[in-house]
Amino acid sequence: MNIDIYSPDAYTTGIPHEQFKWLRDNDPIHWHAHPEGGGYWVVSRHADVITVSRDFKTFSAEQGFVLVDDLPGDILDMARNQLLGMDPPKHSPLRRAVITRFTSRRLEQLEPAIREIARGMMETARNIGEVNFVESLAGDLPTAVIGSLLDIPRDMWPQMRRWSDLQTSASDPDLGGTPKEVNNASIEMGTYGFQLACERKDSGADDLISLLINQEVEGESVSEAEFASLFVQIAVAGNETTRGLISSGMYELIQRPELYRQLEQNPDLIPGAVEEMLRWTCPLHYFRRTATADAEISGQAIAQGDKVVMLYSAANFDERVFDNPMEFNIHRDPNPHLAFGHGIHLCLGANLARLEARIFLEEFFREFGGIELTGEPAFIRSNMVHGFKQMPVRLLPR
Repeated sequence: MNIDIYSPDAYTTGIPHEQFKWLRDNDPIHWHAHPEGGGYWVVSRHADVITVSRDFKTFSAEQGFVLVDDLPGDILDMARNQLLGMDPPKHSPLRRAVITRFTSRRLEQLEPAIREIARGMMETARNIGEVNFVESLAGDLPTAVIGSLLDIPRDMWPQMRRWSDLQTSASDPDLGGTPKEVNNASIEMGTYGFQLACERKDSGADDLISLLINQEVEGESVSEAEFASLFVQIAVAGNETTRGLISSGMYELIQRPELYRQLEQNPDLIPGAVEEMLRWTCPLHYFRRTATADAEISGQAIAQGDKVVMLYSAANFDERVFDNPMEFNIHRDPNPHLAFGHGIHLCLGANLARLEARIFLEEFFREFGGIELTGEPAFIRSNMVHGFKQMPVRLLPR
């Protein structure tokens, strides 16, 4: 089979399951050419992705960051201050500083505010009737939640989303821009985060920025420069992945009315359904690592300096782990999907995303009597971000 899973065009109709299955079955550690020269190893089986994720000493996130394309030097330096681009020991104290702000207790405290945001969005959408589900519903909730958590002025929320789209969907002509615009978006967003950190240092406020910039872990505090990069990660991840989860998950329910009704009638099933939505939609296709020494993955020799790409959206359909992986099963248990990654870089906002998705579905079923597609959805043209950019729907009154 001719394998090309680098081209963003391979993803414009969804996950390229045929290619991914061939890789899992025939070449699970596959050398893939890069259009600019050289190449990278593609790891497609669940067990091998777990192995790479756990061995952070051999497979570094920091050396070349997490994207298959090499970043310009100035952007790479800033990206390495993001948690997802750090290795221990630098990674550990900062992660602990952040994770203390995403505890179960704090998320419980956030639930009423998130529910209020969701209800307001539903009411606005109800008065319109026909909407692009991605922008008007799925995208608005995570933007509002992150904006509220960080206490960002409401008039800056659209700009935050635009910066986010430019960085994650640059390969899509409807969402991206020129390489210069993409680089500028990262710099401008980081600069804005730096300004917010400077303003809130020693402020005594209780928004997430103030809590992080004024917290000490192991005798060290988060610097304004470190926070600038962390701000980019929190804002981008909070927008893109949750938007993809909610919109793609709802699409699968629209295709399966019997499952839609099960969830509508029994909200206790929603948490399990969210896990299956995560497995099925997998908002990020991959993250990259760089080998720090000669190594081996399932018998395949890896040279020091080689790029290694963990293909989450292939691993999530691995028949060696999931029974009938091509069945969308909201009752699947266990469901050890890798939509949030694994190991020390497991997504910090995983439980916040779960909470947002659960509340969204609960409030959607309460507000609306149904939902119908009015046109075919369109996927983001990206080899990294998996989700819709358009999903035209009609919302039916209850």
